Amino acid sequence: MRDYGFSPARQDEIRKRWREGQSFSLIGRALGAPMQHARRFLYQSGGVRLAPQARLERHLGGSEREEISRGLAAGEPARQLAERLGRSPSTVSHEIARNGGRDRYRAAPADAAAYERGRRPKQAELAQRPVLRALVEAKLAACWSPEQIAGWLRWQFPGDTSMQISHEAICLSLYDPRRRQAIDRSLTRRLRSARPMRRPKIARRPTGRGIIRGVVSITDRPAEVEDRRVPGHWEGDLVMGARPSVVATLVERTSRYTTIVALPDGIKAEQVTPHLTRNLLGIPPRLRRTLTWDRGRVMAEHQAITAETGMPIYLCKPCNPWRRGTSENTNRLLRQYLPKGADLRTFSQADLDAIAHELNHRPREIHGYRTPAEVYADPLKPAHPRRARRPVP
Repeated sequence: MRDYGFSPARQDEIRKRWREGQSFSLIGRALGAPMQHARRFLYQSGGVRLAPQARLERHLGGSEREEISRGLAAGEPARQLAERLGRSPSTVSHEIARNGGRDRYRAAPADAAAYERGRRPKQAELAQRPVLRALVEAKLAACWSPEQIAGWLRWQFPGDTSMQISHEAICLSLYDPRRRQAIDRSLTRRLRSARPMRRPKIARRPTGRGIIRGVVSITDRPAEVEDRRVPGHWEGDLVMGARPSVVATLVERTSRYTTIVALPDGIKAEQVTPHLTRNLLGIPPRLRRTLTWDRGRVMAEHQAITAETGMPIYLCKPCNPWRRGTSENTNRLLRQYLPKGADLRTFSQADLDAIAHELNHRPREIHGYRTPAEVYADPLKPAHPRRARRPVP
């Protein structure tokens, strides 16, 4: 494996932080190295921890095998050797039988053979069973998960252990670089996550980026917003095109008047906020009351928008688009002009204004076939002054 300039100690630190759930950016900053190098280093192992081979204390060592060899040459029985070494008699007798018996036992070859037997991983199960391997690859290609494959095999071949395998063994065959010859690694793209390496089981630590602070829930929104009688309450959302192109929409709840905002810089909060603030400031002050948005990271700077525009922003709970029904319905109408596969970066703000103008001048049944533009203009009309009464003669 390539070390990318990381010492063994730093390699262990990368693996440790990855298992703790830290992101690549946090790992890179902690080690003072580019995050790409940490990602590429872990990518080689598929996110699987490669534990170095080590001898355990409960296993026989080289010096103990020398004692066994000398004792056998002197004619000592296995039980006497075991007592002298402080080992179980069965451990010593198995060691002798495994390595040629009393007449052919030699310490150095026995120690080398034990080390070879202890190497991990051993040949993968799928590499030893070509029929099972072909069946597993076919199911992975059909987008089955490893858990589904393992469970189906137990059900399909209940008495045949040669046609059964655990889901963990399938995952290791996909991700562990020491086992990848057992199965086509490109099949990771057929998994639901489509990730090239495994993620740690522990929850990933938050990095602090995109966290929405000071959230004001939609449940705190004024009651007048619900009945739509008071104009000036808006809903907002993002409309995605071909990644990463996107635009924002602002819809007034009472009139359904729509504004489309170009987002040429991206969809991060710091990129969206200036464009959104500028368009909100273009709304007449008497129609600038509240804004309701989805609880996405794009609203991480909602407090700055409120401070600039004076509009409180209320955020829905995650996965509750129905709480912004006006915005969702409008986005559906906009798909006539902004298809899902279109590159929305090719639309200038003038193009988006033309689309919004056309949409705002289409009659709506809910308004008695008046247009959203007409209903939106009603509260902006000046009030007629009352005529002065003539004095009674």
